[in-house]
Parts: sequence; C-alpha cells; structure tokens
Amino acid sequence: MAFDLDMIKKVYDRYSARVAAARTATGKPLTLTEKILYAHLSEGDAHKAYGRGTDYVDFAPDRVAMQDATAQMALLQFMQAGRPQVAVPSTVHCDHLIQAKIGADTDLQTAKDVNKEVYDFLASVSDKYGIGFWKPGAGIIHQVVLENYAFPGGMMIGTDSHTPNAGGLGMIAIGVGGADACDVMAGLPWELKFPKLIGVHLTGKLSGWTSAKDVILRVAGILTVKGGTGAIVEYFGEGARSLSATGKGTICNMGAEIGATTSIFGYDDKAAEYLRGTKRADIAALADTIKEHLTGDAEVYANPELYFDQVIEINLDELEPHVNGPFTPDLAWPISKFAKAVKENGWPVELEVGLIGSCTNSSYEDITRAASIAQQAIDKHLKAKAEYTITPGSEQVRYTVERDGYLNTFEQIGGVVLANACGPCIGQWARHTDDPTRKNSIITSFNRNFAKRQDGNPNTHAFVASPEIVTAFAIAGDLTFNPLTDTLTNENGEQVKLDEPQGIEMPIKGYAVEDAGYQAPAEDGSSVEVKVDPKSARLQLLDPFPAWEGTDLSGLRLLIKAKGKCTTDHISMAGPWLKFRGHLDNISNNMLIGAINYFNGNADSVKNELTGEYGPVPATQRDYKAHGIGTVVVGDENYGEGSSREHAAMEPRHLGVRAILVKSFARIHETNLKKQGMLAITFADPADYEKVQEDDTISIKGLTEFAPGKQLTVVLHHKDGTTDAFAVNHTYNAQQIEWFKAGGALNIIRRQMA
Repeated sequence: MAFDLDMIKKVYDRYSARVAAARTATGKPLTLTEKILYAHLSEGDAHKAYGRGTDYVDFAPDRVAMQDATAQMALLQFMQAGRPQVAVPSTVHCDHLIQAKIGADTDLQTAKDVNKEVYDFLASVSDKYGIGFWKPGAGIIHQVVLENYAFPGGMMIGTDSHTPNAGGLGMIAIGVGGADACDVMAGLPWELKFPKLIGVHLTGKLSGWTSAKDVILRVAGILTVKGGTGAIVEYFGEGARSLSATGKGTICNMGAEIGATTSIFGYDDKAAEYLRGTKRADIAALADTIKEHLTGDAEVYANPELYFDQVIEINLDELEPHVNGPFTPDLAWPISKFAKAVKENGWPVELEVGLIGSCTNSSYEDITRAASIAQQAIDKHLKAKAEYTITPGSEQVRYTVERDGYLNTFEQIGGVVLANACGPCIGQWARHTDDPTRKNSIITSFNRNFAKRQDGNPNTHAFVASPEIVTAFAIAGDLTFNPLTDTLTNENGEQVKLDEPQGIEMPIKGYAVEDAGYQAPAEDGSSVEVKVDPKSARLQLLDPFPAWEGTDLSGLRLLIKAKGKCTTDHISMAGPWLKFRGHLDNISNNMLIGAINYFNGNADSVKNELTGEYGPVPATQRDYKAHGIGTVVVGDENYGEGSSREHAAMEPRHLGVRAILVKSFARIHETNLKKQGMLAITFADPADYEKVQEDDTISIKGLTEFAPGKQLTVVLHHKDGTTDAFAVNHTYNAQQIEWFKAGGALNIIRRQMA
C-alpha cells in the first residue's frame, strides 16, 4: 500500500511551479539536488539563489522517521512542545534494541521482554501524537522506509545518520538529531546550510563480482570520511541508471561514511519498477507525470563541472570489488591488492566471522547474490570455515527470501539467521568468542567499522565489503583469498573455484508478507496517557537546560583533550548503553569514555584538577559540576563523525560542559550541539590545539557581543602563570545564537507553543 498518498499528491502538484521559480531565481539549469531543495523551501517559491556552503535556509520536509534508540529522546523532547499531534507524517521503527545472540526468534522474544517498558512508551507516544509505529521485528528503519515511505522528489529527515538510504528512490533524506525532528514534528521550519554539490558520473555497467556496494567503497576511498562534509552527492549517467533501486539505496546509505549531508539518484525505470514491485504503482504513476523534474537538467549532466563543486568519474566496467578497513570505512582496497595489504600490515589472516545484511545491504538482490555463492559451496562440497550470520532488512524481505528458499541455503552452510534488526552492525551482538580481547578479523556488509563498534573489542579488525564477497571470505576463512582468481580445497581434496554471483533484483513471484509489523496510531489520541515511572532506570522526563548567564565564560577547566579520531561512538557508546537512551542522567555515565586522552594515551582516564588524581571522564565531570565548575572539551579533526546520536551532545550539556573546541566538526554533531545550547567552536589556527595544556584554566571572551561571523577569543591560563590567547571560529547564525542564549532550541519552542 502507498502511505500518505494525499501528501505526495500535494508535493507533486506544486513541483512544476517551484522548479520554474528556482530556475528564474538562479538563472541557470538545475541539478536534481537543487530542484528538490528549492521545491521544499519553507517560504514557498524561490525568490533568490542561495549560496552553497554559506547560506542557512529554512526547509519544510515532507516526513520524519525515528528509530527506537533515538526516538526516545526525540519524543521526550516533542512531549514538551505542546502540540496535540505531529504536523507532518512521522514514524517510529523498533530496530536498535534487539541483541543478536542465538537466532531470530529467540533474540526477538528476549528483546520484547527486556525492552517492554521502552516499547510500551514508544507505542503509547505514537498512539497519542498520531505517529506510525513499526513493532520490533518489522525491520531496520531504512529498509522499511525504502519499501514504504520513500518517494521520488520528496524530502525527509530521520534520527539516524543512514537516513540517506532513501536517496535510492530519488528522495533527499537527511540524518538529524532528535531536536531537529522535534522542530519538524512541531510544525516549525527545519534549518540547513545550503549544501555544496558533488557530482559522481557513473559510466559503464556492473558485472561479475562487482556490486553497487563497491561504488560507495570506491567513493569513500576517494573522498575520505570528511570529504563529503557539507555536501550532497548526486549520482548520474548511464551507469547510475543501470543500477537497481536497492543498489542505489546501498550507495546512498553508506554515503554517511564520507560525511555527506545526503546522497541521491534520479528517478528512472529502475525506481519505477521498485515502486510497482512494493505495491506503490500509484506513486510511480504520479512520479511519471513530473518525470522531467525528478532528474537533473540535461545541460547539467552534459557539462557537470559547470554545475557541481566537484565531479568524480567512475567507470563501472573497470570497477573492482573492494574491501575497506580496518578501523575506518575509507581505507579502500581493490580486491586485487587486498591480500598483499593484509600480509604487509600484519592483519590477522584467519577470518573468524562473516556477517551480511544490515540497513546497507539486506535487499532481495543482496540476499540472492550472496545465496548464489552459498549454493556453490553446497554444490562444490565446501564448508564455511568462519562463522556466518545473515540479517534480513525487513520482515517483507525475510518472508520473501524464506519463501523462495534462500534462508535454507544459508543454513545448509552453517549460517545463522538473525532478527530483522540492526544487531551486530551497531554493537548489539553477544559474540561467541573464547577471548573477547584477542586480535582477530571479521568482515561485514555493514557501513561502519570503527574500533570496538561491532563487538566492543579494540583488537577486532573489521572490514567492509559486499554481501557476496563477505560470503566468499566466510567460506574460505582466509583474508588473503581472492574469489576472482583463487581456488579452494573441498571436502574431496579437489581444487574448486567459485563462479561469479548471480542475483535477482526483484522477486519473480513478487514480495510477500503475513504481518509487516505496522501499527497505526489511534484516530483520536487525546485520551491516551503516556506514563513514565519516576523510578525507571531507562526512561526519564526531561528538565529544561538553563539559559546562558549573559557573560563571558571564565574559570573553566579542561575536561579532556581528545587525540585523533573521536566519533559519536567514542563520545556516547552504543552496545550495552543503548538501554539508557531514554534516560539522560544514566546514559551520561558513558560520556567520552572511548576518547583517547592526549596527555596519557588512555581512554576514560583524565586528571581531576580538584583532587590531582586520574579517573573516569563522567565521574570527573560530575565532580566539577557538583563544585559549580564549567569545563571545555578539546578535540581533533572531524569531531563527532559517525552516528546522528544527539546523546553525544546532550550528555556534555547535562553534565556541565560549557564548550566543545575542536579543529573541525562533523555536520550532524555540530548541529546537535547548537540545538542543545552548547558552544561549538573551532580553532582559527589548527596549530593552537597544541597550546592546550592539561592543567589550564580557560576563559572564552566575546560572548557578550556574540554575532554571526565574528570570532571569539579563547584564553589559556597555564599553571606556570603564562597565558596563550587565540581566535576561534564558529558557524552560528542569528537564530542559532538565540538557541545558545535561551539554553537550547527546545526552550524557544516551549515559549512559542505557550
């Protein structure tokens, strides 16, 4: 069925006029990205051209999606907004809190029991405020959105960094923090700095072992984890049109790993086929009526360097399968060079586990290509030498691939089918191991591979590849194996070679499902009561953060000077901490426990200037807060990359950190800090990072004249009596400065609704 068809009709009815106005305002042909952005201006028709990377713009997204871990805080904030119902179609998806341990049925039932309090809370809030609720087991948010809600030319935000998955169907879909979602659900405009544009021109056509996953693995190698920051990546060309809709979704999904605001493909025959195949032929028919607006103008693609800030050329005929990692998703290795890299770097050759699925690669096409390799293992008398797990993306995909026999194929080579949930991808994995600290290798078809992310072991070398490459490696059990060229010894002592994978984009018999897991909200939620037990360890109603005191900041202490990569996983870990995502005070006990202290090279060990002793970061910060002392966190490049989790911004705010001073920020995290009333500033000269000493007392001057584009000054008062003063930059606009002064954006919403 097509959800929210009336809303989609309204979006399409205005498209021609909005695109025409944008062409007039800009005076040039338009990229697809620009058409969608200008068609969703909060003000209506465009009256001027916006500067890429400079102008903040208010947008009106068509819908909001939230996963269960982030939805808790988003909805706790929304409950304070004073609205009787959400202003735009919104959904909650229960996918993050299911731990992978034994298998799908057992793990799902355990999750329902363990998380009953949270699921009941989310279901009741959804009921009350008119939000669609997808029950645990229904599937991973991004796959469910692609199957049910994504539509060409639309715009949505989601409280998960991999929301861009919907770009596979031509939708601008952007990951945000819960406060942003709260704004849109409350009917307020959503603010975004008008993005720069990166064009990726795909020529040729995929064949053999190469898949859509290899496109984004290659792009990650080119752009690195921060190369897409502040930009939208638009894919075009004959190669783009040749890819399946779900393959495009894979590419857009993992675009989060290059820091991109989002990624997108144009509407084409593959998108229409997928819409019809997922029982949304009416949306395909509507999209066909404005098809010329759902792709970039011909002039743009004929001369892309005139219209994009950067253009990347990739020939799919020549693209090799890639394996990326370890420890970062942008360390890209063509399969022909991977074995040599494994040997030269001393990475563990023996593969312990291969894991396929996740929101990135769990489509019908992915499953069938991987299953074709598994079937060869059966036929050629090979056994999988590594553990092997399969995570379907949704109940619809799971039911269909089971019907068509593919799950049985995996089970015959020893594969374990996990619940339709995030599971190991986000650290919800009770891994079977005799030594949880051993140096080892795993390979996944997931999107991220930061240290400790999957299993909590800093010595796990996690690599990322396509599901079919992962399956081949799991059969070989050896990371120096190249499935394109090498042979394996089977049970009969024979040398056998794996043939190229074969896949099916869309199920021949169509998709099927008995219970997709959707629960519609109450027609009238006014009488629904949302209960939060004040004694709960997992849910806590929020208190407003205090407003700025109106003065410059002085007497601040350094909490931690973080060295190197500091992702949102370092700032607010997932895994076992997910259970506290609805309780701000309890989850704050994981604040920055993964960050490496510049001064001693250790994690979760900082000097408490009140006692002179070293201790855990959260406990040290709580001691400063108890004594009324504010602190500063200092960080390196691309601080806060990774997940959209706003807890990484709310925890420092809650515990009394006053400012985050870094070389550069990842987009979502910087926005989350601003939304919570935190001061997010960057070194004007990155070399000033070296001036920060462990025993410094810190002042921040210029806040009484805080203004857009005007630098602030940081003064370091060193223990030896000397000082260092230097300029710091910020990207606050006038509205964001008001968030800072009010103590957070939500405080302003409360006032407006009151």
